Amino acid sequence: MTRIVLVGAGSVEFTRNLLGDILSFPELQGSEIVLHDIDADRLRTAERMAAWTAGALGATPRISGSLERRAALAGADFVVNTIQVGGARATQLDFDIPGRHGLRYTINDTINVGGVLRGLRTIPVTLGIAADMADVCPDATFLNYTNPMGMLVRAVDEQIGLPTVGLCHSVYWTVHTLAEYLGVPFEEVSALSAGVNHLAWILALEHHGRDLYPDLRAFVDAGRTPDDDLVRADLFRRFGLYPTESSEHHAEYNPWFIPKDQVEPFHIPIGEYLSRVAGNLDEYEATKRRLDAGEPFEIERSGEYAAVIIHAMTTGKPARIVANVPNRADPAGVGAAALIANLAADACVEVPALVDAFGVQPVRVGSLPPQCAAYTRPAVDCQELTVRAALDEDRDLVYHAVLTDPIVQARLTLDEAWRMTDELIEAEREWLPGWLGGSARDWLD
Repeated sequence: MTRIVLVGAGSVEFTRNLLGDILSFPELQGSEIVLHDIDADRLRTAERMAAWTAGALGATPRISGSLERRAALAGADFVVNTIQVGGARATQLDFDIPGRHGLRYTINDTINVGGVLRGLRTIPVTLGIAADMADVCPDATFLNYTNPMGMLVRAVDEQIGLPTVGLCHSVYWTVHTLAEYLGVPFEEVSALSAGVNHLAWILALEHHGRDLYPDLRAFVDAGRTPDDDLVRADLFRRFGLYPTESSEHHAEYNPWFIPKDQVEPFHIPIGEYLSRVAGNLDEYEATKRRLDAGEPFEIERSGEYAAVIIHAMTTGKPARIVANVPNRADPAGVGAAALIANLAADACVEVPALVDAFGVQPVRVGSLPPQCAAYTRPAVDCQELTVRAALDEDRDLVYHAVLTDPIVQARLTLDEAWRMTDELIEAEREWLPGWLGGSARDWLD
């Protein structure tokens, strides 16, 4: 029986979607599903939702929940990580404190100052999960959905050495969106993408072998792009390839939109992630009420790659996904060419991958166009500095990581950037490790 552990299962809506995908595969309907969360109320709700989902799909998995992480992980075949350290309160601070320094963001969870702080909060917890896995389920596959994706995959790879695959749906939904723009069935479109998480590029887009990029260029040049995607459309005009992450993300990944008062003309949703967090809290309360009332939920195949990986590795039926993995092609790292030749070999990159009974095998894609690689490299620098700060316990590198933020570069002096970083560290002490003056447990404790 395949044992699948969901860590951070209290993210109930995502748990429902993921289990809906997993249990839609007949071969996985008898799996053992173990739910883990540190919040007892959320864990109970996740167990109820899991039971409802199984019943709605006619599946008969063995479902259990545990507040104790090692007990949940013991004997796992697959571990799916969806934690959010600090939750809504920490996220609010990631916006409020920079806001007092005149900085505005949309999502602020991948790079930027918020990505750095989220990385510092989350790396120790994720390393703890990986260290427990190395002890109680060393052959399990670690599937990470938690942001900042690149930092977490890189930290686990460097510190624990446990095979880890980062998963994100941005490429899937970008291709879906572009197919809609061009009036082509999504199922008939093939795409090749590469870069780093949230800063990758569609390198090829085809319909039955026909290049769709001329049609996409005509669509954008005709002014048909929806208001919520104008940033990406403008980047496409300038760089020649379409970015894979949303316009609200890309608006804060460079200094050309938000600091240049382009928020209104480009319809940039400042504070968008805070709205999502508030919506998730409301959704959680609504979910509990609906479970109490016995109301049904909608189950749709969401295409989440974790379910695809589990199915392919369990049955041997091959699949193709997009994966976030170390850039060196050979897991041993000995003499291996990089998956993306013009990004650092120790970066975490996002590339196509094939999956079968032997696991996840990333595909080498060569070099990004030089202009795209140049745009992407600051994200790799932020990855490196934040991970090195966390692993080497080096506070100076925290400031240096914050300085990679293009919004900080555009708006703050060095003294102001240092003061803001100190304020964030002080405000978020309860989720930060002791070497930063925090009170959170280190992963080795």
